[in-house]
Amino acid sequence: MINGARTIGRIFKFRSERSPDRKAIGWIENGEIKSFTFKEYRKQVEILASALHKIGLTVGDKLAILAQTSKEWHLLDMAGLCSRICIVPIYPSYLGHEIDFIFCHSDSGIIVVENDKQIEKILPHIGNWKNLKAIISIQELSEENVKKFRNTYAYFNYKDLIRIGTEELKTHPDILDNHIQNQLPEEMASIIYTSGTTGNPKGAVITHHAFASMLMNIEKSVQGGFTHLDRSLVFLPLSHVMGRCDSLLPLVFSWQAVYAESMEKLMENIQVVQPTVMLAVPRIFEKIYEKTLSKVEESNMVERHTFKWALHVAKNYFHKIDQDLSPSASELIEFKLAQKLVLKKIYNHLGGKIRYFISGGAPLSVDIIQFLRYANLTVLEGYGLTETIAPCCLNPMAKQLPGSVGRPLGDVQFSFAEDGEILIKSQALFKEYYKNPEATHEALKDGWFHTGDIGEFSAEGYLKITDRKKDLIKTSGGKYIAPQKIENMAKTHAYIAHIVLIGDKRKFLTALVGIEKEAFLPLLDEFGLTTDCSMAELAKHESVQKLISEEIDKINQGLAQFESIKKFKIVPEEFSLENFLTPSLKVKRKLVAERYADLIEAMYQ
Repeated sequence: MINGARTIGRIFKFRSERSPDRKAIGWIENGEIKSFTFKEYRKQVEILASALHKIGLTVGDKLAILAQTSKEWHLLDMAGLCSRICIVPIYPSYLGHEIDFIFCHSDSGIIVVENDKQIEKILPHIGNWKNLKAIISIQELSEENVKKFRNTYAYFNYKDLIRIGTEELKTHPDILDNHIQNQLPEEMASIIYTSGTTGNPKGAVITHHAFASMLMNIEKSVQGGFTHLDRSLVFLPLSHVMGRCDSLLPLVFSWQAVYAESMEKLMENIQVVQPTVMLAVPRIFEKIYEKTLSKVEESNMVERHTFKWALHVAKNYFHKIDQDLSPSASELIEFKLAQKLVLKKIYNHLGGKIRYFISGGAPLSVDIIQFLRYANLTVLEGYGLTETIAPCCLNPMAKQLPGSVGRPLGDVQFSFAEDGEILIKSQALFKEYYKNPEATHEALKDGWFHTGDIGEFSAEGYLKITDRKKDLIKTSGGKYIAPQKIENMAKTHAYIAHIVLIGDKRKFLTALVGIEKEAFLPLLDEFGLTTDCSMAELAKHESVQKLISEEIDKINQGLAQFESIKKFKIVPEEFSLENFLTPSLKVKRKLVAERYADLIEAMYQ
């Protein structure tokens, strides 16, 4: 990609000069894609970089961004990265006290907020922010909110930055090139705070060299599998390391990254953008799977029978392919017919041009991977953490092994501790936890990052994650249970949205089950419930209890006696970002267990 020192600025400069007229950044307006070419992309970054320095940010300063994913988020990010400013992403779902901790702990000087909703979270706290120089908003803020801080802090909206930067460039046209020229690989590019489920998050310091090494590892490993003809749809939180990686991939592959309007409009946006590559977390694929099965259940008998026949045909077809055997002529004809009558509809529902889905952030059920494969949707499951700057392992394009997270990328090395903990060494690693030497020493030893995950390599060299070290359950009988395996099995059952297994130091395994009203809407009349029934009413309803009990029985059929779920309780509220889900849609196990300690105790009485 580039020779010499590795920095994001140099990679950005290289790409914008090499591919000036290709489409780089896209967004959706009135159902149509609008675009910047790489030349226009560079100009936008140049304008914003000039503006940021004009309003008071200097080399080494920190800029916090509190906003939903958008092209503006990314352009501000790139402007900071290219002009030697350290970016501090903050999840837009965070509450005021969480934002307060990150802004102060990171020593940030300016904060970008998306809108009035976000400014209202921080207004009670900014009086204590000694380093705060200015507030920037992506959308215009209400006059009422601006009045509350205008006399104390400088305020600019996004349009102001464009105006200021455009003027500044007239007198300092070389400002961005000068910054890129002087940028050092060891400089801090970003402090990314982990979305921990307990305690305060830790800030992983990512250098330019590490960021650039991650991109080069991906480029080296896919060996031309992605090209400038591909198009991605970016919708994951840019405050999450996987979403951030997604936003930087145009610099590697010269493809167009189109920014979704919102998570709520994702399926609608897929039809407009028709992406060929899409990065997502497992919960997205689980919802696609659940909705497909739900539609099948609502269909007539002939359609249900045809769907099951199509899955059976596809399963037999791919079984032969995986055994390196050629399907017979009749099997090939049957498979093509199954594709035409049933499976193609699923493919088209997801835009009709997908070549690869890339899944990360948590394990994805093998059943769901196989289901998508039948519909000609290839999932490349990977593995990475904030500390590895997202992907350090990925299933190869040529041959995927469902249930594994693939093979190491680029220079990534793996080793294992005596207890099976995965250790990683790479140029693409975080430097330290910001202002936390104790946590740094615990995680980084002799250049090896201790991940906290338990895993092993298959005979073919594919990495399998068996569980999180801290999540392993040891029953009072001394049996070890890996909850991830069982939870993944549960995710393929239509009525179970989330499940938290309980059993550490207990005689047997139990479960707290999360449900979603949407899954039960077709059944409410039959249950004698209305659409405005509460989650508590739904959770305790006899018919819902019966359905979940049947689902649990099916799960237990594939488990050993000691790891089967003996009892369950349905949680009377939906799991969401506001309560039990991290921004990467993983369950906050400890919080669920604490909130519903009474339900847990009832199962063991």
